[in-house]
Parts: sequence; C-alpha cells; structure tokens
Amino acid sequence: MRRNNRRPISSRAMANSNSTLIRRYRPRLRKDRPLLRRFITRLQKTPPRGIDATISALIPGVWKDVKCLSCANCCKTMSPTYLPADMRRISKYLGMTVNAFKDKYLEQERGAARDWMNRSTPCQFLRLSDNKCRIYSVRPLDCSTFPHLGVRFADYGHVHHQNVEYCPATYELMSRLKEVTETIG
Repeated sequence: MRRNNRRPISSRAMANSNSTLIRRYRPRLRKDRPLLRRFITRLQKTPPRGIDATISALIPGVWKDVKCLSCANCCKTMSPTYLPADMRRISKYLGMTVNAFKDKYLEQERGAARDWMNRSTPCQFLRLSDNKCRIYSVRPLDCSTFPHLGVRFADYGHVHHQNVEYCPATYELMSRLKEVTETIG
C-alpha cells in the first residue's frame, strides 16, 4: 500500500487520524518516529542474523495488542495497488466490467510504475461506521497482506520504513524489534 497522493495527506497521518488506537499512539509516534526510521534504515543496510525469526516471534504479541478494526488508518490514508487479477475479481463481485470498475473507482499513477490506485481516500470500500471493508472477501492482494509483517525483512524493510508512520502494528513491531536488538547487543 502506498500513501494516496491524489488528496493531500499530512506527513504525520497516523498522528492526525481520529481513531482511538491512533490517538493512543500519537505521543509515542511524535517522539519515536525519527528514531524508528533511522533504526529501520540501519537494519536495511546491515540486518542482524536471525532478524526474520525474531520478527516472527514478536508478531503474535503485536496482534494481541493492536486490533485493525479499531484503526483502519491504512484504508483512510493509503491506497492499495490494484493488480489485474484484483480488478477482475472485484469487478466481477460488484457486477461490473473491469473498465467500468477502473472508470468509477481507480486512476493510473503517473510515472514509470503506472500502478492502478484508488481515486480518493478514504477507500471507497471502507465502511466508516465500523471500519469494515465492503469487499473484504475479494479485497486486493495488497490489502490482504498489509502491513506485510510476516515477510522477509530484506524484501520489505522499505515498506516498514513508510508504514511505521501509518500503521500502529508496524510501529509496535518495529518498537519491539528495536528493544530486542538493543538488549541483545
């Protein structure tokens, strides 16, 4: 997922969201954001041995403390990248053609990647009353794997670098990882 640049979003989106979970992280984020981003950059350059196993051990505790439905900041401030398979699956679910789906909901990103993304934020499929997705069973792959915590750090360190600012689960995982790696050595 990427920040949706079609609508101005604060660089401190997580700190400015209205969710209770986000408000709880606001003071910690302000203080820790630069430190965590530097920490992640250091890890990307020289990842410690066993980092993926350490992350895997920390993830259950993160999900115990962070509940996505109490936040939905990703859906409110970011856009998934829609793959062709996503567009076919979702448009079929909605009973429309792929072209009609793209015309109504998506726009193609400028630049080299030319990815398909939401026209606006919050996501048009987010039900704001309860933070649930109206197309959950057919949601884009990018959404179903977000925030990409259980993948090889070497492949997704750059994603965590961005998401620490938007996702309390990523923030919490990176904070715990920082504590663990600092106590180890």
